[in-house]
Amino acid sequence: MNILISNDDGVDAPGILAAKQAVDDLANVYVVAPDENNSSVGRRLTLFKHLNIKSYKLEDGSQAYSVSGSPADSVVVGAKYVMDEKPDLVISGINQGVNISCDITSSGTVCAALEAVSLGIPAIAVSLFIDPKTAYKQDENGEWYVEYDFELAKKVLHDIVLKIIEEGFPENVDLFNLNVPTNYESEEVKITHLSHKMLDKKVIDKYDEDKAEIFNYPLDENQPSDDLIMIVSDLVKEYDEGSDGYALFVEKCPSLTPLNINMTNQDLNDW
Repeated sequence: MNILISNDDGVDAPGILAAKQAVDDLANVYVVAPDENNSSVGRRLTLFKHLNIKSYKLEDGSQAYSVSGSPADSVVVGAKYVMDEKPDLVISGINQGVNISCDITSSGTVCAALEAVSLGIPAIAVSLFIDPKTAYKQDENGEWYVEYDFELAKKVLHDIVLKIIEEGFPENVDLFNLNVPTNYESEEVKITHLSHKMLDKKVIDKYDEDKAEIFNYPLDENQPSDDLIMIVSDLVKEYDEGSDGYALFVEKCPSLTPLNINMTNQDLNDW
C-alpha cells in the first residue's frame, strides 16, 4: 500500500511526523506538505503559477518534500509528481488544533483530504484537540510552550488505516474526519455527524476594549490602526448529542465523521 501524507501546519510541524510514525509499519509512506503554515486556507489551488519544491528531512531523518503552496497543492504535487504510482490513501494531519462541524470547509487539513478525493483517492483528515489546561507548560526559565500528546491520535489512526487495508472504505464514504482530544476520558471512537458550527465569529477594531490585546498584538510600534479591523472567533460551547463536537468536548473521546464529497441534497419534491 502507498500512502501520501500532507497537512496544513507545514512540513516541519510535529504532527506530520506523528502521522508518518502511526502508519509506517503498514505501507510505503510519502510526505509532501506546504513549506509554511497554511491554516484556514480551505481548498485554495495555485494554478498556472510556479511552485518551489524542495527536498526536506524530517526529524527522524526520513525523506519528505516541501511545496511553496497550499495543502491542496501539496496533495496534487505528491500524487501527480512525487509519487510514481497513484496513492492508495491520503492522510492529512495530524493537525495541531480541532477541525469539526460544517466549518471544516475552511480547514486546510480537511480540504487537503477533499482534494485527494477529487483525484479519486480516499482520504483521512486527522486533528488533535489540544486542551489548554494540560498542554501548556513552562520550562525552567519560565517560558511557555505547548506539549503535544499525539499518542492516542497515532493509535486510532493506525487502527483505522489497518481496518481500511483489511476491509476497504465503507460504501458511499469518500473520507473520514478524525478528531482526537488530548484530555480524553475514553479511547472509544464514536461515529459522529458534523455539528452546525465550531466558531462564533466577530469583527473588532481598535475601539473594542475586550479584545484590545488580541487586536494590538500583531501591530508594529506606532503603526496606525484607524483603517484596520480583525475577524476573531471563539469556540462554540454547546453541541447536539451524536455530533463531533459533543464527542470531543462533552464525552471527551475520539470522533470519527464519515463524509461524502458530493454535497447535493436530492430531496426537493415538496419545494
